[in-house]
Amino acid sequence: MTFQASHFNRHKLGRTLDQCFEFGCESLFSLVSGQACEIEQVDKTFESLDTTSHSLTGEYAFDDEDSDENVIKITHGHSKAHRPDLKQVVQEIIVSQDGGIPLACKNWDGNSADTAIFKARSEALVDEFKKSQAPKYLVADCKLYHKSNAEFLTKIQFLTLVPSTISLEKSSIRTAMAANQWVNIDDNYQYVVEEVEHMGIKQRWMIIYSKVANSRAQKSIVRQVERAHTGIKKDLFHLQAQRFACQTDAQRALDKLAKKMKHHQIATQQFIKHKVYEGKGRPKKDAPVKNIEWQITAEIEENESAIKQIVEQKSCFVLATNIDKKSLSHEGLLKHYKAQSEVEKGFRFLKDPLFFVSSLFIKKPSRIDALLMVMTLSLLVYSIAQRRMRANMKKEKATIANQINKEIPNPTLRWVFQCFEGINLLQQGDKISLDGFDEFREKIIRLIGGHALHLYKIQKVA
Repeated sequence: MTFQASHFNRHKLGRTLDQCFEFGCESLFSLVSGQACEIEQVDKTFESLDTTSHSLTGEYAFDDEDSDENVIKITHGHSKAHRPDLKQVVQEIIVSQDGGIPLACKNWDGNSADTAIFKARSEALVDEFKKSQAPKYLVADCKLYHKSNAEFLTKIQFLTLVPSTISLEKSSIRTAMAANQWVNIDDNYQYVVEEVEHMGIKQRWMIIYSKVANSRAQKSIVRQVERAHTGIKKDLFHLQAQRFACQTDAQRALDKLAKKMKHHQIATQQFIKHKVYEGKGRPKKDAPVKNIEWQITAEIEENESAIKQIVEQKSCFVLATNIDKKSLSHEGLLKHYKAQSEVEKGFRFLKDPLFFVSSLFIKKPSRIDALLMVMTLSLLVYSIAQRRMRANMKKEKATIANQINKEIPNPTLRWVFQCFEGINLLQQGDKISLDGFDEFREKIIRLIGGHALHLYKIQKVA
């Protein structure tokens, strides 16, 4: 069949998106990704899970399509793009830590919570992990570690960040800081490990101290203390202007203010007794006292121990896993958690206007669902091409110059694309030639290899 440019119109593209949705966006993506990973021999031992939100500028009022429970609802929710004024859709992606290859994707209603999404994914992975001949581990941020998800976390092997809202996390950091028996990983990280049972799961907690995080906390705490001091002085000024019926009420009001203080404490306090007489003006010497009112004066100071504890808490984080130490070392925990950045790189790709439009203008939510899946397929192709190029570079021990003309062994494909701007295809009679295609670009094509060599008519070196 001969394809013409007229075949690729908005109606055809729309119908294709409808067909993708009818087949099942999640299923279609998994089929394509599974085959691609098998061909490329992608290591899927460690799978990183995360979500992002895509803001949309339309009204998207509920219509007949919303009666289908499989159609995502585009609505307001927690915006990771910091646009709470816009409706959105939430996208979930799992990528391999080997090259950041997307393995699965699913789109959710705009008001879906990460904890609910991660719980559903954990439940879905239980059977998949059991059937896998090779070990598989799920890596995700702190939203994975939730009591509602404990039932499924016991059935899979996971690595995650413990939320700082959990009291045991805070006490573990305090204990580690007090003991000061850190094991060095490198110039930045130190750690201690403890075995705990939490949420009914026996697990290994790795308390990690970061010098970089400590330096950042030391700088930020100064600003926090200054802002807190300004606010507390204002509250204290209004408190000192009040009169209370008894000393107990005055003390209670001061205690209430003191409880709000995170960085300060009451340094001194004094109660002033005021006699109230009948009538107005200056009382006579023998005027009877109507009642007694109390006023309080106080001074505040920085709570050095509390400030120190805040800095210590912000200098540390805790990783939790139920993976056996024989399968994954302590140092390996940090390495693979930091590799969580692979999924974040994928989200940046999907939102990069260099690859896609900065805004989506599609009316039907089902088509938006399908389009996001197609965009993630583009990420699949991109990440495989980048992985293949970097593997060839490693094999050849080759480097290419980056934006600041520094030779690097792991360039991004984004930068490679930019290197190919300004190449023109010239046709003079029957002769076709490339203008602007130099040795540097030929080197890149050879490193990419495969069909790219044929496109640029480059002979493969034996």
